[in-house]
Amino acid sequence: MADDNEKDALVCSDESGNQAQPVIDSTEEHENDTAGQQAREAGSNDIIQSIPDVLPVLPVRDVVIFNYMILPLFISRESSVRAVDAALKNGRYLLVCAQKEESTDEPGPQDLYTVGTVVQVLRMLKLPDSRVKILVQGVSRARITDYRRIEPYMEAQIVAVTEQISAANATVEALLRSVRDQSEKVLHLRGLASPDVLSVLQGVDDPGRLADLIAANMRMKTADAQRILETENPVERLELVNAQLQREVEVATVQARIQSSAREGMDKAQKDYFLREQLKAIHNELGDRADESEEDLDNLRKALDKAGLPKEVRQEADKQLRRLSGMHADASEATVVRTYLDWLVDLPWKKLSRDRLDIHRAKEVLDADHCGLTKIKDRILEFLSVRKLNPQSKGPILCFVGPPGVGKTSLGRSIARAMGRKFQRLSLGGMHDEAEIRGHRRTYIGAMPGRILQALKQAGTRNPVIMLDEVDKLGTDFRGDPSSALLEVLDPEQNFSFSDHYLNVPFDLSKVMFICTANHLDPIPAALRDRMEVISLSGYTLQEKAEIARKHLLAKQEKDNGLKPGEMKLSAAALNKVIRAYTREAGVRNLERELSSLCRKLARRKAEGENGPFTVGTAEVESMLGAPRFIEDEKEKKLRPGMALGLAWTPAGGEVLTVEATVMKGKGGLTLTGQLGDVMKESAQAALSYIRSRADSLGVDPGFLSKHDLHVHVPAGATPKDGPSAGVTLTTALISALTGRRVRADVCMTGEITLRGRVLPVGGIKEKILAGVARGLKHVLIPYQNSKDLEDVPQDLLKRIEVHPVHHYDDLPALVFEDGGVPIRTRKGKPETTKKKTAPKGMDMTRA
Repeated sequence: MADDNEKDALVCSDESGNQAQPVIDSTEEHENDTAGQQAREAGSNDIIQSIPDVLPVLPVRDVVIFNYMILPLFISRESSVRAVDAALKNGRYLLVCAQKEESTDEPGPQDLYTVGTVVQVLRMLKLPDSRVKILVQGVSRARITDYRRIEPYMEAQIVAVTEQISAANATVEALLRSVRDQSEKVLHLRGLASPDVLSVLQGVDDPGRLADLIAANMRMKTADAQRILETENPVERLELVNAQLQREVEVATVQARIQSSAREGMDKAQKDYFLREQLKAIHNELGDRADESEEDLDNLRKALDKAGLPKEVRQEADKQLRRLSGMHADASEATVVRTYLDWLVDLPWKKLSRDRLDIHRAKEVLDADHCGLTKIKDRILEFLSVRKLNPQSKGPILCFVGPPGVGKTSLGRSIARAMGRKFQRLSLGGMHDEAEIRGHRRTYIGAMPGRILQALKQAGTRNPVIMLDEVDKLGTDFRGDPSSALLEVLDPEQNFSFSDHYLNVPFDLSKVMFICTANHLDPIPAALRDRMEVISLSGYTLQEKAEIARKHLLAKQEKDNGLKPGEMKLSAAALNKVIRAYTREAGVRNLERELSSLCRKLARRKAEGENGPFTVGTAEVESMLGAPRFIEDEKEKKLRPGMALGLAWTPAGGEVLTVEATVMKGKGGLTLTGQLGDVMKESAQAALSYIRSRADSLGVDPGFLSKHDLHVHVPAGATPKDGPSAGVTLTTALISALTGRRVRADVCMTGEITLRGRVLPVGGIKEKILAGVARGLKHVLIPYQNSKDLEDVPQDLLKRIEVHPVHHYDDLPALVFEDGGVPIRTRKGKPETTKKKTAPKGMDMTRA
């Protein structure tokens, strides 16, 4: 039946899927239409016989037209407009067929039902937007037997279905009464019943006509309406309509019950409001201030209603609200309860930021904010891609590990900006109290929630990006272990019900994206480290630092120091000199300070009346910043016997170390200097043992240890050094000192040595290779198992230095010594030289 807003209206959707305008058919029009239909009943067979056998076909999306049904259609498809034009030229008859799938934009014969309705076009109106509006009336059912054409519009061979006449009997009469009763129930439940409408239903005695009349005014699925249309037997058709009416009665009954319940609840709310207003008026007349507290409670109650609290939390809030209503306003406990309820109101229980899931836009943001860091950017873009495909995915727990100043915190801000989320940063350095994470219990004076919930309140959303800075610097004392409290926060399997001691109700943290930062992994407890996805940030290369300075630091410092953009013309050579001679770090913090110093000196010159722009070259850098703070070791053209170049990793990046060894007369002592750590001392012992075990093949006197002492020194002596990666370098320096052979000055090396001469993998390969390139070396030897780490080294740097992976120390002498050969002691004790080994391509074995 017609719905509440469209009384007795015939409403349909056009063939383009847009809702057509209803043709309001008043009661008088219904009666006149019924009378007209009765008058034309005798000639209906003549009308069917006058319908052509071939008709244009008009597809419609979500409506089924029945006999005698009048409705407008809006036509926008070009093929459908042509079908209407063809119908107007040939008797005004069209065959309207419903589509099987509403989403099909260009339906073909296979997309349409085979049974449709022949309609007669009563009126046509061309609209300004190139659409056509037609008014049609259903004439007869028809079945398609064949399609004559598809283009430019569909035309089909049809067979009109003659309406069957059913004999009156008790069964038919009972069915007619049942349908009328069901229709009246629907009309009464929806408030549409009127004597005129009921008289129309009572005036139709033909089963087929009544079935079509009711079906045309019911809201049904297209498939259900099509099934009624295809049923030729009037009684069976009426039975289908009766079944649909029964379902409609059930739906209308439930709908009426829901509306009644809502109305009762609204009446109760209005009654409560009226009584509260009366109570306020009484208090005002008595001069009582209790109305203020009542108003506060009302406002708090309304705020709790709007906060979207979960059921369990709302029960606790109502309990505390009842306690508050029974307390005196000046009671100390009332302040505690009121503060607790304010926290429940302020927390974002249901508010979420909409993620910006444009992958290309996110990549542009990350690239604009940071240079390099390819792996981290790829990880963020992968997370956004997963989030786009699966909105219910949990947020990752990332941990950025790297030296200071490499951009860990700023990277978190960029991630939040790329995702369109709010950003909050928590500094965990020096935190000792577990309550900083979990909050204080309300039994303490000055209790408050933990830092996690405070950050969520400040962010105002349930899914911000929260950066836990310096997670490796958490402390532990008698007040608890904050790192243990973080286990629940950073566990995706637990943090959906995080319980803060202050709130004492669960809060869902699963939508939060946590990012931790640390300088070192070792201080982080193993259980906490296991919950995080660790991503290492190594130091920036010289080229990356220069690019960061050009893109970000220079413009920022010019603005901060009052200079106009581009007013300081810093040459590339001058910038490189600032980076090399005045900073030694993995990040760019000191670089930013030096650039700020340059800008301040130029700002003084400008303030004194000098006009810009100011050109700063290498000479000006030294005059403005003073003598260079860091002087790189001079690259020697030729190394003396006992010297070898090794590579070391430091928090400020890679570094080239010169290892020196010397031989003295003695009784086999080994002296190690240069503030070497225990691991490095053990590497020297292992190198010495390997040389003694392979003395003959290495050209070393087997009895050297009984006649000589050895001294190994690693400058600079004031800098502590440790780690196993100097084993290969120590071995080479000792062999050079014992045999008198020189090590090539353009070769550096790294790797751990074993007693059997195997070269084991070490860390920091990228930083070490960068240091070798910066020193101007041409060849670097690394353990073979570190070949995989070359993926992290920029390709332009690999073109400037040749990398030689080695398995065993036997592969090194041919690569590192100037003579390229390995002296072998003969049985008579006289050394002889084996055939020189061929160096890798591009390596001159004789060039110093």
